[in-house]
Amino acid sequence: MSDKLNEEEFQLPQLYRHHVFACHTQRPPGHPRGSCGAVGGAALWERFGKAIEAQRLTDIGFTASGCLGFCAAGPLIVIYPDGVWYRPATPEDVDEIVESHLKQGKRVDRLVMVLARS
Repeated sequence: MSDKLNEEEFQLPQLYRHHVFACHTQRPPGHPRGSCGAVGGAALWERFGKAIEAQRLTDIGFTASGCLGFCAAGPLIVIYPDGVWYRPATPEDVDEIVESHLKQGKRVDRLVMVLARS
């Protein structure tokens, strides 16, 4: 079997134009690392998923993830392939990310998180 055949045989289709990962980690109250769930992430992610579905954005993937590693900064999402991290705080922030970033391809700079490990 040629290498070219193997490459073609295992090519996966690009299913999503963007793929959103939303942290659903819920640690107990007072946990030293905090968690996205403890600061209201679940309600925001529910709104995010419903907005994507209601607007029939079938080329957008939305996945609940575990910890994204920056717990004190949450609630967090990351959108690939762009690698943009957002910290939406309100339902209106979610709506703006969906409308601007996912539908129009325009990053919402005021909600972007620049993350660095210390």
